[in-house]
Amino acid sequence: MSLREALATQDFTITCEVAPPKGVDMKHVLEEAELLRGRVAGINVTDLQAAAMRVSSLATCAMLKQMGLEPILQMVCRDRNRIALQSDLLSAYALGIRNVLCLTGDHTVLGDHPEAKPVFDLDSVSLLRAAQGLIDGKDLSGNDLEGKPEELFLGAIVTPGADPVEPQIYKLHNKVASGAKFIQTQAVYDVDQFARFMEKVHDIKVPILAGIVLLKSAGMARYMNANVAGVFVPDPLIKEMAAAGAKDKEAKEKGEKANNVVKTSIDITARLIRGLRPYCAGVHLMPLGWGHHVPAVLEAAGV
Repeated sequence: MSLREALATQDFTITCEVAPPKGVDMKHVLEEAELLRGRVAGINVTDLQAAAMRVSSLATCAMLKQMGLEPILQMVCRDRNRIALQSDLLSAYALGIRNVLCLTGDHTVLGDHPEAKPVFDLDSVSLLRAAQGLIDGKDLSGNDLEGKPEELFLGAIVTPGADPVEPQIYKLHNKVASGAKFIQTQAVYDVDQFARFMEKVHDIKVPILAGIVLLKSAGMARYMNANVAGVFVPDPLIKEMAAAGAKDKEAKEKGEKANNVVKTSIDITARLIRGLRPYCAGVHLMPLGWGHHVPAVLEAAGV
């Protein structure tokens, strides 16, 4: 079943994310993707996430497609001009990739090549318009295509926890008007806040998947609160992770097995999924290397 079909027919859809390696050893990312077979409706492949040089999303998506999985190509505007972006969209379609998540992308100064020159010829909204133009049979210069990528399924992101949130809502409407057929959100940890956001965008008629980043430590949660705009982990969740970390530290000092942090992260994520379920079309999990724990999360959440 394709992602488009899943979102149209299922009452709750799960997608997940994997990251290509910084090098050509693809074993880990492919094994992580294999663990998701039959458990998720689509697998996002990050596009040079955090502005770090890695294997491309396009190449990794092509490999997932060869495995019979359902990839979601993430495409950022930071590194390519409109010629290259349109070319990659056509190339993805030619390789059988149908799902594309359109993003502006982090600035190069945040990555591992801070001296690299950013492009940003397009942003996420204009990339959606360019992709929709290709679907309609025209490139951005108005030239006719020799074959249209009519089945491209375009997605975009929104940050429900932004303060103020109104600019995000305005841009969300623009993204949907520009061709987005599904939405994935930045990380959500406050169910009540998300419910209020969903009430404000009740007129959006495309499916919205709430994003969840698996917490790996209390320190990670505090870092996101301090450095990731629009993402806030409530204090009770931070305290849960801190207590689990303290138990693991004590266990290691005694030479005992320590897995309280993992168990707590799984429990928190499962609770969030259950809490978010009434308000959205599904969830998008961002495990950040913990993809092998996703099956346990889904089992604990009952999805």
